[in-house]
Amino acid sequence: MHLVSGAKVLVMGILNVTPDSFSDGGHFVDESSIANQVETMLEAGADIIDVGGESSRPFAVPVTAAEELSRVLPAISLIRLRSEIPISIDTTKSEVAREALAEGADIINDISALRFDQEMIALVRATEVPVIIMHMQGTPSDMQVAPHYDDVVSEIKDFFRDRLAWAEQNGVARQRFIVDPGIGFGKTVEHNLTILKRLQEFTELGCPVLVGHSRKSFIGKLLGSGVDARDVPTAAISALCVSKGASILRVHDVEKTVQAVRLAEAIDGAA
Repeated sequence: MHLVSGAKVLVMGILNVTPDSFSDGGHFVDESSIANQVETMLEAGADIIDVGGESSRPFAVPVTAAEELSRVLPAISLIRLRSEIPISIDTTKSEVAREALAEGADIINDISALRFDQEMIALVRATEVPVIIMHMQGTPSDMQVAPHYDDVVSEIKDFFRDRLAWAEQNGVARQRFIVDPGIGFGKTVEHNLTILKRLQEFTELGCPVLVGHSRKSFIGKLLGSGVDARDVPTAAISALCVSKGASILRVHDVEKTVQAVRLAEAIDGAA
């Protein structure tokens, strides 16, 4: 599957089918609410829908593969009945990824960069799907305790170089990968701002760059806004990311970011 063409920045809509995600936990846990949200994202122009069944917010409690599957498989099936839109499965578990792909998912989105489950690399090698790998300092249970870097961008780039080299050694071409610097995952407000300012540097890795900044706490700390008031700031950051080389923007409010992205692309393309 060829996901990123370079012709436009793709907008990935977030569908958290969890009771405890930081922004929309519990909002999309039954068929009716999931269907309504899917239709909203499709109508708004989403390019991808990312389905997650386990919260990765700071200090989140892990769930079993069985519980995760019980959440994500019905959602993937529902999306696939309505649309051929690419679906990504947001999981660190090979069992969940395998079943999700069989149900109709097209992309693996692993916040651990294939580190938490030793079987994930074998699954990736056995498929042809794109794989999103994210940088995270620590784990969701401890990542925000005391994040520290000497040079946050350089250290994240080194992390990706190591992971991509490891993947190639295990028979998976680097062309399969999309990199996500992991806004908010083991980073302070200042770290997040530096990543966004220097986002273009991640394109040097030769992989498409995904940014997952939507409704994150650093926005609230900077603006004093609650989670429900962060969609316009998220869209503003999305527009900024267009000119800094982002290929995919992962957001909760698809409509606002699609509008912001198209305007930014029009400005970038002006004579």
